[in-house]
Amino acid sequence: MKALSQRRRHPLAAVVLLLLGLIVTGGIYAAASGANQAQAATTYTADDVQQGEKLFIANCATCHGMEASGTENGPSLVGVGAASVDFQVGTGRMPMAMQGPQAQQKPAQFNEEQTAQLAAFVASLGAGPAVPEDQYLETTGDAAAGGELFRVNCAMCHNAAGAGGALTRGKFAPALEGVNEEHIYEAMVTGPQNMPVFSDANISPEEKQDIITFLKTVEANGSPGGAELGSLGPVSEGLFIWTAGLGLIIAFTIWLTSRSS
Repeated sequence: MKALSQRRRHPLAAVVLLLLGLIVTGGIYAAASGANQAQAATTYTADDVQQGEKLFIANCATCHGMEASGTENGPSLVGVGAASVDFQVGTGRMPMAMQGPQAQQKPAQFNEEQTAQLAAFVASLGAGPAVPEDQYLETTGDAAAGGELFRVNCAMCHNAAGAGGALTRGKFAPALEGVNEEHIYEAMVTGPQNMPVFSDANISPEEKQDIITFLKTVEANGSPGGAELGSLGPVSEGLFIWTAGLGLIIAFTIWLTSRSS
């Protein structure tokens, strides 16, 4: 019995149990992550991947490396998925025109077919978020629920009306007006620039559709109360009233002094 007790208390037993715990935890995490990440797209053909590789080598390898494993000028693209490529290239953010605090939107350099080919090549490098299905891009969700989700998760950077806002060190959250539904969804699942990633574990595909519906509803309604003043609410309205009021006081003062003279 004494020998058995000593074996049970052997220091290696604790190490083995710790390793088993880590393996089990890692396996559970990998399974959960896999449920929220689309695997490399199977709808792309071998020709798409081949053509995408050619486009990548000619236009992207300078920063991201010949194997897309990253360099000091650009991150690795292994595992970022087709959605990330479709967003970055489709919005013209990539290839970047110049280094800066963040990539800015500009006219797309590649057409839809070329963008899909680049996405196919990057998707072939490793599992990652895929381009969203059309059913989640329809603006038929719950706009009220989407507005609540947007205010809780997004408004602190993008403004409650999606008008965008300034961040630190020259960075900014862009305005969301005019951004198509596919790119809004892809931004949520990939977390471009300074944006966090909202996986399906955080915000489900249906909830993402609700957010898109809310944004498109706001965009369609415009500003029924008059000039939107950047959709900054009482801040911009108060500043406008203060500036206009001060201008009137100055004008009235000048008018009175001119009459007295």
